[in-house]
Amino acid sequence: MGWDAALVGRDEEVARLEEALGRGRSGDPCAVLVAGDAGVGKTRLLAEAAARAAGAGMTVLTGHCVDLGDVGLPYLPFVEVLRRLEADERHADVLAAHPAVERLLRAGGGREHAGEIPDSGVRLRLLEDVAGLLGDLAEQAPVLLVIEDLHWADQSTRDLLRFLLSRLLPQRPGAAGYQRLTVLASYRSDDLHRRHPLRPLLAELVRLPSVGRLDLRPMDDDDVARLVRGLAADPLPEDTVRAIVERAEGNAFYAQELRAATDDIDGGVPSGLAEVLLTRIEQMSSVAQRVLRTAAVAGRRVEHGLLRDAVELPDDELETALREAVGRHLLVAGEGDTYAFRHALTREAAYADLLPGERVRLHAVFARLLGEPDRRAGSSAERAHHHRAGHDLPGALSASVEAADSAARMGAPAEEMRRLEAALEVWDAVPNARELVDSDDVTLMMRASAAAVRAGEAHRAVAFARSALDRVGEHADVDLAVTVRYTLASSLMNVDNLHAAFEYSSQALAMIPADPPSRTWLWAAATHIQAAYYLNDDETARRLGHQLLAAAEELGTDDALADAIISLTGLEWGSRQAFEGRERLSQARDLAHKSGNTTIELRALFNLAMGSFESGRLAESLGWLDEGLELARRTTRSTSPYPLDMQYLRAQLLYTLGRWDEALEVVPETVPSAFRHVAEAALYVPLGRGEPGVAERARALFEERPFNWMGTLIGSLVLTDEAAWRGDSTAAAEWARRALDVLSEDRNPYPDAGIRISALALSAIGDTATELRAAGDTEAAAREVARAEQFIERARTTMSWPNRRFPRTGPESVAWLSRAEAEWSRVRGEVDVALWEKTAEAYGYGNVFEQARSELRLAQALVAADRREEATALAQRVRETAERLRAVPLRDAVDAMVRRGRLAGSAAAPADEVTLTAREREVLELLARGLSNRQIGEELFISAKTASVHVSNIMAKVGASRRTEAVALARRGGLIPD
Repeated sequence: MGWDAALVGRDEEVARLEEALGRGRSGDPCAVLVAGDAGVGKTRLLAEAAARAAGAGMTVLTGHCVDLGDVGLPYLPFVEVLRRLEADERHADVLAAHPAVERLLRAGGGREHAGEIPDSGVRLRLLEDVAGLLGDLAEQAPVLLVIEDLHWADQSTRDLLRFLLSRLLPQRPGAAGYQRLTVLASYRSDDLHRRHPLRPLLAELVRLPSVGRLDLRPMDDDDVARLVRGLAADPLPEDTVRAIVERAEGNAFYAQELRAATDDIDGGVPSGLAEVLLTRIEQMSSVAQRVLRTAAVAGRRVEHGLLRDAVELPDDELETALREAVGRHLLVAGEGDTYAFRHALTREAAYADLLPGERVRLHAVFARLLGEPDRRAGSSAERAHHHRAGHDLPGALSASVEAADSAARMGAPAEEMRRLEAALEVWDAVPNARELVDSDDVTLMMRASAAAVRAGEAHRAVAFARSALDRVGEHADVDLAVTVRYTLASSLMNVDNLHAAFEYSSQALAMIPADPPSRTWLWAAATHIQAAYYLNDDETARRLGHQLLAAAEELGTDDALADAIISLTGLEWGSRQAFEGRERLSQARDLAHKSGNTTIELRALFNLAMGSFESGRLAESLGWLDEGLELARRTTRSTSPYPLDMQYLRAQLLYTLGRWDEALEVVPETVPSAFRHVAEAALYVPLGRGEPGVAERARALFEERPFNWMGTLIGSLVLTDEAAWRGDSTAAAEWARRALDVLSEDRNPYPDAGIRISALALSAIGDTATELRAAGDTEAAAREVARAEQFIERARTTMSWPNRRFPRTGPESVAWLSRAEAEWSRVRGEVDVALWEKTAEAYGYGNVFEQARSELRLAQALVAADRREEATALAQRVRETAERLRAVPLRDAVDAMVRRGRLAGSAAAPADEVTLTAREREVLELLARGLSNRQIGEELFISAKTASVHVSNIMAKVGASRRTEAVALARRGGLIPD
């Protein structure tokens, strides 16, 4: 792994090495043997440890073992260390005091005595002089000795390392200087076959009291994803990130190579990585290579019996070859008499190395073997793959449909979709396809579309339905043609393509008579009602809804009746926020359950949960969500649209209630691509806790394509609020403006979220305006007031927009509008205690964090009104909430307010009593000019990190929570000129 990559996901390992470095610096010598597979990140971890050691004043010495085969030079890593010491004149006296090491320098340079084998006395003096040299260096400064790639070490290097580590005896901290030594040595655990010469040494070393072992495991998927994103100059599509994470399997080097090859159109193993992997394979015997390549055709895992029949070797030869592959850590023995490739990319490299003819022949062999009657059940998907790769397309078609049927029985919609897609890909190439699978292509496409919906793959569902529409002209069945159109319309609504959905649902209704009503007409009408509703064509939705209601009752079709009730609730019966509306929804839930239509039952439960949430009945909403998600789990529909929306809403609810850790836990680790916003449903938690990387994740959501309305909403809220926390009102206002432009649509030109976005922008502008007034810059403050006008106007207009369905009287909208009005008063420089009291009370419906934030504003207003005792009590309550939530920015803001207001418990002096160092005054003057930490560092010839420390100290001394606020307070206190 390259040293230029950011260190990701190794906090525990770094802490372990930091502990070893600390022991060494204190005179308690120790060693850590770092083990891990090739590419897992050993070099990067040791580089981090070396950098930290150098930063702490340690002398860092690094040597590398190199694979030179049988002609390797003895003591090579120590020769490398000595060469570097020799090149530094500061160490000349220490080297001269140990003349025996000159033998290593001469041998390392290839001059005389290079091949000399010293006698035991000379050898002992050599070992002792190297140890003595390190001891003398440690007297000058603590020493870190790093030896990399011990698996390639020669016998002499191993002996010298044994000698050194055996002399590391545990000491008390503060012992003699020559004992200030830490040794870190790495080796590849996957290279240690049973007879590897390093194995006995490792077993001996780990028994020494001062030697520990650190096994570097593969990285977690989330950490690999962070690494991959960090390697990209431009944001990568999330699908690409996920694909790299899946293939890398926790290996940092593999992830980097795959990231570098993302433009490779064939999607295979990158050439550089393939060479590394094939080198390991080519070290085996020819028979073992044959077995490994045959296993690669089978896939990641293969049964022993299947491999035996395919490779056609005597049992003893096969077992010898398998033992060799397992011993070299290329294969691992698994349960059920199986073998698996230790890493998927090894399998890919071995497979890619086969000649085309070999692949076709072996795939045909595996297809034939898997088709035998005595093979295990569930192999139809494998057979389909081997038939296709073996150029047997009829066999691939029939096996693919069989595999889709099996997946449907097991409740695996994603697998069913993929198998149907595979069948459709070869359909036109199989002359007797209909007779072979007893179906037609349009039916398979519609089935694939339905499976895609259940799998949450909304865009794939649209693609399959469009393909069916292209083919349906060949069929005379009107019902099928209608079904294709309303199915396509339904899928288009899931991806927010509302105008196209309305067009296709209109076509569907026009193709079939309403009288006499049929089941096909019922569902075409139900789909068109939703499409009309989303486009604000309430008249059409209401008229058709009552027509559907009567027809469903006439036919006794309970699920269509339930669907009509749900659609009409928001148009006729007081909406889902009202008690009457939720009663209707409960009736619809019961009808759907009675009919066995799980999709409509889930729709009813989601609307019940949303109605309860919108009306401020949060506990009731959680109850409906629990019921819905349990139903989805039982019916294997957890990845279909309504359950995914329920998971999103549940995370939002828990966040609102202040149960932040639970909110993080309920967010699913993986979601379909069209529902990525569900995976970020709890992004407000790390935002509230001030964790790094939040803005990057939010920006990826905001800019995601295809357009995702909910993802854009979450991203914009987080980006606006994150900029506000940073005190960057310009960025906050810009993000809010962009969000309001993007989220405004024909169906809802004033989305409710506009109130919240506007309030957050007003909060950031209010902070800046307040600081400008404190600095005496009334002209700039007036510009902030002008900039804020657009946001208060949008919030007010959104609240009062004449919505014909239901008024915006939910507690969340009321609270955010009150917040917007209160922030607007701050922008104008007013102190309105009553307005902030009203706002804090409005969030009392259960929004813990926003209530605490409003109470902080209230405390600030109370300080300005000289009601200090009330402000002190309120600040303490807000701080307790911040501590419980681990909301660091809120806690820091409270502390800054307490210090600035000199409330009870404040430790900060007023600005006019602050004493700054000469360097802090220099930094403050540059800070007042608007320079960043990096720019300050460049001006003063210090690092950006040091500049950041000075800025933090200044902020703490003047009692500020933001950089601009620190400047304003410093000006007011006379620390810098006005």
